Amino acid sequence: MSTATLDKHEPQDAPASATAADLITVTFRIRRFNPEVAADASWEDFRFEIDPKERVLDALHKIKWELDGTLTFRRSCAHGICGSDAMRINGRNRLACKTLIKDMNPEKPITVEPIKGLAVLKDLVVDMEPFFQAYRDIMPFLVTKGNEPTRERLQSAEDRERFDDTTKCILCAACTSSCPVFWNDGQYFGPQAIVGAHRFIFDSRDEGGEQRLEILNSKEGVWRCRTTFNCTEACPRGIEITKAIQEVKRALITRRF
Repeated sequence: MSTATLDKHEPQDAPASATAADLITVTFRIRRFNPEVAADASWEDFRFEIDPKERVLDALHKIKWELDGTLTFRRSCAHGICGSDAMRINGRNRLACKTLIKDMNPEKPITVEPIKGLAVLKDLVVDMEPFFQAYRDIMPFLVTKGNEPTRERLQSAEDRERFDDTTKCILCAACTSSCPVFWNDGQYFGPQAIVGAHRFIFDSRDEGGEQRLEILNSKEGVWRCRTTFNCTEACPRGIEITKAIQEVKRALITRRF
């Protein structure tokens, strides 16, 4: 295990609001993998000073910009909306942009590794294609019959409330990659795909509910869920994923939705 250290006497671009007294020394232990260099992954330590009120994403930027430019990870909006920076931080799936360093027990090494269940391409970047394919398979779009309407399809506030929770999904894969069934069965649709289906199955304007239910009724569908609640605990948006999965199961049995 190698360690990179940033000399505290070197110039640093600390936020204007941070003073030297605000900074603490932290160690980030990151799971590194580069298929062009080695066949196996390894851990690498990075030790540097940072304001504990900064986010894990800020620390990763500091490492990439000041210590090791080869560190590879995904991020975009940095505000918990795009979902691209989901990773395992101290053993739990989280968004790096929503995780404060001070909440990660910075007295000990903070571990960062890619989410599980998806092939690692490099460092913290995984192949998201199987995840997105499962989402595409459940038809994540409004299905209607007849002619195209000349005005918007109206819906009551009560009907909208029925599926409001599952509209919050940002496709970060934190829920699916926290699922033990998904880790061991790459064919399982996974929690997010079921949440995506829920959003349309219970939409009063949609007419494709039966089709989606039949898709999820397969051997790799909703019945593979073992109700461990990992997905609900991992969701950065607070979606009650396990509840949504149970509602889809109930709809499959009763055919009422």
